[in-house]
Order: sequence, then structure tokens, then C-alpha cells
Amino acid sequence: MGFPAVFYHQRDGVGVVFPDLPGCVTVGRDVKDAVLKAEEALALHLEGMHEDDEAIPAPTMPVDRAEADPEGHVIGRLWIEPRTGRAVRVTITMDEALLAKVDQAAAARGATRSGFLAEGARQLLDA
Repeated sequence: MGFPAVFYHQRDGVGVVFPDLPGCVTVGRDVKDAVLKAEEALALHLEGMHEDDEAIPAPTMPVDRAEADPEGHVIGRLWIEPRTGRAVRVTITMDEALLAKVDQAAAARGATRSGFLAEGARQLLDA
């Protein structure tokens, strides 16, 4: 199942949002990286919705009409299929204050906790 994604310029690279899936967002260093991360983010988001027994919506808008950036920084729209790699639910332990900061930062980006932590891990592994 795929969804329309909107790609836009932002300060730290290329942002991606899925208008039909609030909170499903990611950022890539460039467009190519953003496409790969969008596939991963979509897979993780859909898997999380499934595990939480949330209904997965049908895509509601054609990809050519998907809007997300009121300032006009949209650089493209694509139909994204989730990566075939299976998302895995894990349990981790971390300091309560650090977790609160993670949640706050994720919310500020419009991301989920899982997506935010996965993005941080990707950036550290790529460094």
C-alpha cells in the first residue's frame, strides 16, 4: 500500500511528509536519501498503526494535488511504497528525563518517538 509524499526544502536537508498520515515524516540529506528514508518511515508508521490496532486509511488525494508546505518550498511529490524490510517492535530503557526530551523533540518535528529515534540512529550510523 502506497501513499502520496510531499518533499520540500528545509534547513537540514529535504523534508518529507505524508499528508494522509499525520506524524509520518522524515528528513534526508538530499532527495535520494529522503526517498529512501520516506520508504522506511512509511513502513515503520504503518507497522506501528497495525500493532496499535489503528485503522490504516486509504490514500485520499492524488499525488499531484498533495500539499504540505504553505511557504512554497515544495520540490516534488511522489507516490511512496513502504520498504519491504520488516519493522520490528523493540523495548529499550533510557533515563526518564531523556525520554521526555526525545518526545518533545519528536513532537516539534511532527514525528513519532520511534521515527525520531530511528532517524537519530541512522544519522549516527552514517557518520
